[in-house]
Amino acid sequence: MRFTSEQRFDDGVLEREFILGEIPGILWTPASASAPAPLILVGHPGGLHKMYPRLVARARHSAAEGFAAATIELPGSGDRPRFAAVEEARADLHRALEAGEPVDDEIVDRLVLPLVEKAVPEWRATLDALLELPEIGGPVGYAGGVIAVGMRLAVVEPRISAALLFAGSFVPRTMFEEARQVTIPLQVLLQWDDEGNDRQLALDLFDAFGSREKTLHANLGGHTGVPQFEGDDGNRFFARHLK
Repeated sequence: MRFTSEQRFDDGVLEREFILGEIPGILWTPASASAPAPLILVGHPGGLHKMYPRLVARARHSAAEGFAAATIELPGSGDRPRFAAVEEARADLHRALEAGEPVDDEIVDRLVLPLVEKAVPEWRATLDALLELPEIGGPVGYAGGVIAVGMRLAVVEPRISAALLFAGSFVPRTMFEEARQVTIPLQVLLQWDDEGNDRQLALDLFDAFGSREKTLHANLGGHTGVPQFEGDDGNRFFARHLK
């Protein structure tokens, strides 16, 4: 891991951009801590620079409660090389949505599964590097989307103790069996009027999760209308499980 830039905000939070191999990312650490900070991995749908205002707001909100936060660019997003097959599937998805047609499982598989297969090992390699830093400790949480990536991480990565997942993206039905293998505490956000998301599929997925502790927060509004108070609820959720 090589840090390429840093800045300190007026609340004392230190932001450092980094490169790990070909993977760009950002790490935020709290102003002060008497011990290594617990870590939250911040998921997003891709486009690190486009998503930056929302990501930094989430990270600074978490840092105020003593959490470090880190994110990486998704494969095929931002300045990273594109996957031709995934781009074709994304175009097919947009055509179906614009025509008001149902999105068939084959499109979702072509869009999501290659991303999961590539992104999850990259998240795990990033976690390896982050936990070598003296200012970062465990336990570790995952927050955000793409929900299929968060699901797979929750199954294969034993260092993740809890996850806050955003049910705002498509999930291949072939991954529902994996959902039953998720056993860590979960908090799932669902925007009830999300124009690009299948609400019933999201509810079925929540039902499939194997966690004994799982909570669904459903709020009225579209994809980007998550209420601000959910940030406080998320911090309380991670405080219970990461501190």
